[in-house]
Amino acid sequence: MEALVLEPDLKLNIRDLDPAESLGPRDVRIKLHTVGVCGSDVHYYTHGRIGPFVVNDPMILGHEAAGTVVEVGGEVDTLTVGDRVCMEPGIPDANSKASRLGMYNLDPAVKFWATPPIHGVLRGEVIHPADYTFKLPDNVSFAEGAMVEPVAVGMHAANKAQIKPGDIALVTGAGPIGMVTALAALAGGCSEVIMTDVVQPKLDLAAKLGPITAINVAEADLMTVVKEKTDGWGVDKIFECSGSPKVAATIFEPLCPGGTVVWVGMPVDDTPFDVVGAQVKEARIETIFRYAHVYDRAIKLMGSGKLDVKPLITDTFAFADSIEAFDFCVKMPPTSVKAQIEMPQ
Repeated sequence: MEALVLEPDLKLNIRDLDPAESLGPRDVRIKLHTVGVCGSDVHYYTHGRIGPFVVNDPMILGHEAAGTVVEVGGEVDTLTVGDRVCMEPGIPDANSKASRLGMYNLDPAVKFWATPPIHGVLRGEVIHPADYTFKLPDNVSFAEGAMVEPVAVGMHAANKAQIKPGDIALVTGAGPIGMVTALAALAGGCSEVIMTDVVQPKLDLAAKLGPITAINVAEADLMTVVKEKTDGWGVDKIFECSGSPKVAATIFEPLCPGGTVVWVGMPVDDTPFDVVGAQVKEARIETIFRYAHVYDRAIKLMGSGKLDVKPLITDTFAFADSIEAFDFCVKMPPTSVKAQIEMPQ
């Protein structure tokens, strides 16, 4: 089938590539409708690798997706042909120790779309386990359904933070993951979010998403705002989504005593860690890697209207323009947050 293929020489081609998948008894066949462009897809395009995962063979990109079920396996009774669905892109080994302990996202053998050597879903159809395929409510569009994957990252971070109703959170970094993390924190019970960045158009958008105070730290002092918002106590939760070593160096300063920092962004460079700064506040420190057990809850929040991702979908491309879409994302303008590609129907 025709697919967007990243070649080992880091050239993108729209060409035929057959992943050679067969429908099992617990699988469904899905016709793709909308696929989001993630930062990891772009990083593979520009660098050819992320850590130990290297593009050595042609690979189909894309892992944020929604579509329609067109065929079901003989043992599938939770989905039917015609269902509109989104898909969790990581398939673990159900018998691994990580899976049996409930941490299937940490299974070393997980097969994750568009992570070498596993093909992604910028193609016409995909076969996927029904257990990792989720029906969309009638009021959730395909475009919103393709946003469930990044929302799941924010939801997982919010769960790790153990939010209490009324908490005030700080989110550092107003990129797509920072935005959905702020939305997840608010849906999880935070009364307010303070969001920081140095890109004003993204902060302007963030300020429209809910009770979010957007601070351009190139122009304003964060600690002054934190003290005003918290009567000098400090924020209850911090979600570090920027991946910036500079931000990480002072991450504990805005935190209240006994507060929690969740590391969400993945720094490319070595990152300083202020051990004493954490100790004197007895900070609880959490990290996340992807997500687990949150897709269903994310979809319910989106269907209820409590978590609205529509303002984050800023750019849409046709599949025929997929290469243009990736080149756009390499140098994405500051007014853009999430680009998506619509597949031929």
